[in-house]
Amino acid sequence: MGTVISLALPAGAARDGEGLEGAAAAVERVFAGLDATFSLYRPESEASRLARGEGTLRDASAAFRARFADATGWRLLTDGFFTPERPDGVLDLSGIVKGYAIDQAASALESAGIADWCLNAGGDVLVSGSPVPGSGSPWLAGIVDPQDRRSLLSCYSLGGTGRFTALATSGTAERGDHIWRAGASRTELGPLEFRQVSVAATDILTADVLATAVVAGGRRMLNWATDSWDVEVLAVLDGGELLATPGFRA
Repeated sequence: MGTVISLALPAGAARDGEGLEGAAAAVERVFAGLDATFSLYRPESEASRLARGEGTLRDASAAFRARFADATGWRLLTDGFFTPERPDGVLDLSGIVKGYAIDQAASALESAGIADWCLNAGGDVLVSGSPVPGSGSPWLAGIVDPQDRRSLLSCYSLGGTGRFTALATSGTAERGDHIWRAGASRTELGPLEFRQVSVAATDILTADVLATAVVAGGRRMLNWATDSWDVEVLAVLDGGELLATPGFRA
């Protein structure tokens, strides 16, 4: 998926080296399997074959069509600011597959009997339990300053006794101007208002999709997201100013 995946466990979460290896292997299997299907970095993947015109969506696997259906559903919910289709018409499901992969990896960890963990996929974070099992203490997720990658803008509490377990960040600081919108080119839409957007939510897919949609849709989508979903948002305007909901200002 073109990113780094990390798994953090508190001491004792897996009682031996074999348990730790098993947890890491479970996560790796989930990401490797989805990467083999959906990655446009892999020329042999199903996504790459479709991008080259070697078949149609109707011929695609059930898994590919299911994720496409998820993505188009989110496109409707976000008024097109989240879309699985690039301006050149290529289907790119990476915007939804990473969140789905994190969620599936969480299920694998739960099935392995591991209750306390923090999973980070390219800056999108999902947690369970606490870094100090049984204490109710939250995991702390840092949000990097897009204008100075050596500094943090904020630190957000996830898990523990809080209701939010997921935090996703999207923007142009890491990968450049890679976010597009449905139905128009970048030149038609003008520059993006936000350089970076972080969204905390109860699930990683909502956090991931809305972070991308708010970057694409600016203040209009920011207002729609905070009015319509149970989320907290920290947005960095192109000039460096911050917009934050109460959960980030507390």
